[in-house]
Amino acid sequence: MKRIKIKELLLTKPEGQTVTVKGWVRTFRNNQFISINDGSTINNLQAVVELNSIDDETLKRITTGACLSITGELIPSPAKGQAVEVKVKLLEILGDSDAEKFPLQPKKHSLEFLREIAHLRSRTNTFSAVMRVRHAMAFAVHKFFNDRGFFYIHTPIITGSDAEGAGAMFRVTTLDANNPPRNEDGTINFKEDFFGRETNLTVSGQLEGETYALALGDIYTFGPTFRAENSNTTRHLAEFWMIEPEMAFYDINDNMQLAQEFLQYLVRYALENCAEDLEFLNKRAQEEEQTKPQEQRSELGLIDRLKFVADNDFQRLSYTEAIDILKNSNPNKKKKFQYLVEEWGVDLQSEHERFLVEKHFKKPVILYNYPKDIKAFYMRQNDDDKTVAAMDVLFPGIGEIIGGSQREERYERLLKRVNELHLPEKDLWWYLDLRKFGSAPHAGFGLGFERLILFVTGMTNIRDVIAYPRFPGNAEF
Repeated sequence: MKRIKIKELLLTKPEGQTVTVKGWVRTFRNNQFISINDGSTINNLQAVVELNSIDDETLKRITTGACLSITGELIPSPAKGQAVEVKVKLLEILGDSDAEKFPLQPKKHSLEFLREIAHLRSRTNTFSAVMRVRHAMAFAVHKFFNDRGFFYIHTPIITGSDAEGAGAMFRVTTLDANNPPRNEDGTINFKEDFFGRETNLTVSGQLEGETYALALGDIYTFGPTFRAENSNTTRHLAEFWMIEPEMAFYDINDNMQLAQEFLQYLVRYALENCAEDLEFLNKRAQEEEQTKPQEQRSELGLIDRLKFVADNDFQRLSYTEAIDILKNSNPNKKKKFQYLVEEWGVDLQSEHERFLVEKHFKKPVILYNYPKDIKAFYMRQNDDDKTVAAMDVLFPGIGEIIGGSQREERYERLLKRVNELHLPEKDLWWYLDLRKFGSAPHAGFGLGFERLILFVTGMTNIRDVIAYPRFPGNAEF
């Protein structure tokens, strides 16, 4: 008999039909009530074993974590909180689970412990919910861009360019680490490497994406990116996923508008399509908030935060205006900020971004026109020669969730900036070429997918919204 997913069964009217369900045991009570879950929904299905209908040896094998196939009659359930249950006729154990050794017992486990058993944590309610939401958000990303006529471009994972100019990249090489070939001056001879040059894992698909935007109009990338920064924070990973649209004929204002529409679309999609998982995650977040000191608790619950983003236009203000607000704010005057804001030109920290969003405007914020000295070389220089047409979208609880800009389309201005920052012109020749042959105004941004999932799920550590987190000192699994 064909297996029916539990999500579908729980919505089925019980009309005496026989069904087959397969999944993993969550609990088994009184040698009679099996709570089973197959990952299709946050909700478990109850299967009821009639007394003396199954031999004792088999009953002993029905333990938490065991995998079962159950065939039986779907009937109305007298139990609270569920419409149907299965009256077991045939039970087969597909995979045993040693109750003494299985690390996921029916109790609350810390997130730190679950990271140590990341190969099993997806069987918990929290992580199965997070991953279902992650799937829904990935689908919504593609739907948003497809419905607007964007083309999905797969940009290289192995690259010779450093889009951010930060130098924190993972090297890709086949050279013998113990005895690499060397030039006469003692430096490593990368001409003998696999690609005949020095290569790295990409930090961004943006530069390559721009080449296709200036041919196809509107494109986006959605792929893995890598940063070799020694960052052990709750918001950084060494391997993560980025969504990067690039649009020809867009200026900074068009870019800001698209970013707002994109984020609001994703949040609304989650509210409409992940209701049960979000309700569970909302309760989980509320319990976590209760453990914090009163002054650190969020004013809004998870679902309220999502509606707050979906329903409010984002506040737009320049970096200069933001600096004035921050300099004159109470936390700055009373020296409560860890990083005091004292002069124009400083890079804003997460505490400053969250103050603007959560305390001052009480809505998402888009900052634009940043000092050029704290932004990347490819951003379009404004007429004041001090700022660039950059933009960051700031969210409650997260801080920066999107970073983008109008790109510098003028060859001479871009070349000058490359030279000012001592970037290798020989590696960027093709990027500069775009400005020689039919250049056009264009813009784009990057959304860190895991930061989006952090916001939508209410989780507080980015290591808990990706299947297998990679961070300094850890590449387990």
